[in-house]
Amino acid sequence: MMLLTGMALMFSAILLLGVAVILPKTPEVPFDRRRPYHEGSGSQLTRFAGSASEAVHGVLARRNVRLFNREQLENAGLRMSQADFFILVISGALVGALIGLVIGGPFVAFLFFIPAPFVARMFLSSLAGKRRAKFDAQLGDTLQLLAGGLRAGHSILRAIDAAATESASPTSEEMRRIITETSLGRDLEASLNDTAERMRSEDFVWIAQAIQINREVGGNLAEVLDQVNETIRERSEIKGHIKSLAAEGKFSGYILMALPFGIVTMLLVVNPGYMNVMFAQPLGWGMIGLSVILMTIGGLWMRKIIDLKF
Repeated sequence: MMLLTGMALMFSAILLLGVAVILPKTPEVPFDRRRPYHEGSGSQLTRFAGSASEAVHGVLARRNVRLFNREQLENAGLRMSQADFFILVISGALVGALIGLVIGGPFVAFLFFIPAPFVARMFLSSLAGKRRAKFDAQLGDTLQLLAGGLRAGHSILRAIDAAATESASPTSEEMRRIITETSLGRDLEASLNDTAERMRSEDFVWIAQAIQINREVGGNLAEVLDQVNETIRERSEIKGHIKSLAAEGKFSGYILMALPFGIVTMLLVVNPGYMNVMFAQPLGWGMIGLSVILMTIGGLWMRKIIDLKF
């Protein structure tokens, strides 16, 4: 109990240290009552973190290392450089290695240290997936804002700017990025297509194509966007029905995958010596390895069955 409490306090201290280093303090006085904010030199710890970030950035740039490039961080919604995120990953790996060293020695510490980059990539992929799903869920409201702006007499760029102002994240960020790129001279069609590719949204591809066709042949773009919005809403309803029908299969797969581990845990709690033969004989280790292989194959098979494409 004391060991777990110590590890929890150590992890909390490192987490608070990371928050203090990464997040700069800003004045809490209202904007209209303060002078223009100028970030000072900061504390010694902040200066050390900045120096470490610059040093890591220099090493990564000289060796042309792209472990976590800017595009991955932007897709995940993280506003930090590759060097900052790399420092966080290394810090997390060191914390995991320290916990493993306390629990089981150098070998466990090594096992806790190695998966850190893979866990970081999975973390970025998870954040990017959630961000894309949120963007898709906001497309209906975005189309209503665009159509309303066009009916009010605004141009398509002004309507996109209004949608960037009124929408929530991540739609506001993506719309603002389109406005910024077009202001710098990039073609609107290219910006829209890049946004659709970056967010992996088929629905936004339809929006980009509708705007492109309207710019070429003319017509009432507001009515076209309303029709696209209706189609997207119908597709969303169908997706919801498919997900609800596939939820039972997914839940059954989760139960089947967790059942062997639950049974082994129950046996170890009820009768600790009952499973000793499995871990003391070569035949037992062979059966465990074969079970892991069969469970992996079965899990991938079930995932293929319940992963419906629509």
